[in-house]
Amino acid sequence: MKIGLIREEKLPPDKRVAFSPRQLFQLQEYYENRVSFKVEPSPIRCYSDEEYEAKGIEVTEDVSDCEVLMGIKEVPTEKLIPDKTYFFFSHTVKGQVYNRKILQEVLKKNIRLIDYEMLHLTDGRRAAGFGRWAGIVGGYNSLWAYGKKSGLYSLRRAFQCRDSAELFEELKKVELPPIKLVITGDGKVATGVLEILEALKIRRTLPEDYLQRYFEESVYTQLGVEEYNQRRTDGGFNKGEFFRHPERYEGCFLPYAEVSDILIAAAYWDPKAPRLFQMEDISNPDFCLSVISDITCDINGSVPTTIRPSTIHDPVYDIDRESFSELPAFGRQNSISVVAIDNLPCELPRDASEDFGRQLSESVIPELLKGDAEMIENATIADNGLLKPAFQYLADYVRGI
Repeated sequence: MKIGLIREEKLPPDKRVAFSPRQLFQLQEYYENRVSFKVEPSPIRCYSDEEYEAKGIEVTEDVSDCEVLMGIKEVPTEKLIPDKTYFFFSHTVKGQVYNRKILQEVLKKNIRLIDYEMLHLTDGRRAAGFGRWAGIVGGYNSLWAYGKKSGLYSLRRAFQCRDSAELFEELKKVELPPIKLVITGDGKVATGVLEILEALKIRRTLPEDYLQRYFEESVYTQLGVEEYNQRRTDGGFNKGEFFRHPERYEGCFLPYAEVSDILIAAAYWDPKAPRLFQMEDISNPDFCLSVISDITCDINGSVPTTIRPSTIHDPVYDIDRESFSELPAFGRQNSISVVAIDNLPCELPRDASEDFGRQLSESVIPELLKGDAEMIENATIADNGLLKPAFQYLADYVRGI
């Protein structure tokens, strides 16, 4: 099997890649004559063309003889090569309108599209993802933004650090007053956030203590979905029901917003599920959140103040508490500062790419080489010009209905 690593051409530029040079060399050695790789040249990739060539990997503009092409972000429609197998994050499975054309073109060009987001292990866990790195950078950025807003300390931006080791060294500059931080979610993204908070030795508290007690030191609590959602009819909660029928539930997050200084949103959100709060809630004098780091970056989603994505080079915008309009970053002391970068792992691209490649090497490449693996089949959105049965629900989306 010939696999090509394609360059990232979506804007803004993404420096990540599916495999590091060392990993491609190891895969070719391990599988001997069963798999080979080519790499498209790229001036922005976190690993240089020369680093791949030094490991004996061919760098070429012509990857047309590769059966499988692997990228990270969405591939521009004009770059899609007919009759190939593609791996990338398509961002189509929720019916995202802005990516409808990609799926239309995939079907038109008879492309087999495999979405990384849909690759799952037998126990249901994601086989490969950047969640941990989104959490690490998102957690770091929330503290960077708080330091910037409060004037208490100053950190370098994550992308200015050489790697994660340097980023964690930078955290030694953080000096927090007795503030409260609330984190939503309990998956890989939230785990990455906790790595940052634990490096700072911030005390963790149970949700009930967090709400009721005053602390003379900074503290944080982590909330699962059961702590900020409740059944409309009786205030109860059943996890299975919630994930099957989130529309039956209402949010109960506001008590946390009334005692917290920083919110780090790291939980997956279903559009049918309740929001954490409503935009009009931020005008209430009891609404204390000052910095919101929305790692989920669902526009007008679970966090209403996320009205647009921010970028690595322009990471913050403020929301006015009265008019709900956007203000310049840190424009007013009492406005809410929002960090909503939608490509956080790009701030530590080499670390993130190395980890992603490890996951692919261990879990996905062996399945891909089998030829008929269930994991690959379940993650295939389209093939032979048709949507696969599990993704037939996207038919109206493709037609623009």
